[in-house]
Amino acid sequence: MTNTKRRLTLFAALIIALGILASGCSLIQKTPEAIAKQKVAKVGNEYITRGELDELVNYQKGMFIAQYGLEDNYFESTDGKEMLSNIKKQLLDSMIDQKLLEQKATELKLFKDENEIDTEVKKVIDTEIKQGKSDEDYKKWLNEAKINETLLKKLVRQQVIAEKVYNNLVKDVTVTDNEIKEYYNKNQSSFTEKPNTMEVSHILLKTEDEAKKIKARLDKGEDFATLAKQYSIETSAKETGGNLGEISYNDSNYDQTFMLAAMSLKEGQISNPVQTKYGYHIIKVTKKTEYPVLAFDKVKEDIKSQLLESKKQDKYTASIQEWRKEAKVKTYDKNIENVA
Repeated sequence: MTNTKRRLTLFAALIIALGILASGCSLIQKTPEAIAKQKVAKVGNEYITRGELDELVNYQKGMFIAQYGLEDNYFESTDGKEMLSNIKKQLLDSMIDQKLLEQKATELKLFKDENEIDTEVKKVIDTEIKQGKSDEDYKKWLNEAKINETLLKKLVRQQVIAEKVYNNLVKDVTVTDNEIKEYYNKNQSSFTEKPNTMEVSHILLKTEDEAKKIKARLDKGEDFATLAKQYSIETSAKETGGNLGEISYNDSNYDQTFMLAAMSLKEGQISNPVQTKYGYHIIKVTKKTEYPVLAFDKVKEDIKSQLLESKKQDKYTASIQEWRKEAKVKTYDKNIENVA
């Protein structure tokens, strides 16, 4: 090969190599350090890195494996990958909130300096985690909890900052006597001497028209359980005849609209079609067991505490959403997908 041809060949090879470099081709492997520095979210002028998210994801994976006795390679399975995807999203979401809380703590000057935070962290670890444990027992606990001391301190630090910001945010939240009384009057079934219960059956249909036709047949005297077995789209209705058994008035496992409709019925009464996210229900209550309502003064303080916590949580949630908008939070989905 002539010198000229050789030079042209080398030049072409150089151009191809430069092209690969410029395009960030996967042929060039990034170092673990570079990968750890990849951005997964931006919060104001600060970033959350892949390394920070990786650390928590790996910790969470270890906890799940230990807690539920999963195989070490579980997160490589289809179900494991789906769970891992949810873990990443949830953890990143909480990390964004934490970053907002840290920024707010700095803005409001809630701590004098890092020494004050470190002191609080040590206090929490000593009183709530170590609780007089020997060094050996403490190390054993860390091992069983699948966490190292560095990460533990980091998580406790986040807790200390979060509580400080939260307490500062909600310090002026109050509940009036009128609010307490109004809640008591509207929710008396929650304040009985014993929990009120009712025996409930239902027929679930896809459309309102179908539900109206079934209701008309019931009004003519057809058997509720027979129609439930024939027409209800609820899987278990074929065997139960739509019978849900005895339900507490305060059972949160059922749709609120469904529960309110059932509670409004008298024994033996059948409802008109009731729409929920599941479809259209025809509800029958066969028996009710109700108890006397406790006097207002006996439950006033409990209601006050409940309403106060609810109002505090509402204010916190609204503030976080507002801070997210102000910080123009941005996530980098491609980098998140590759985490852990």
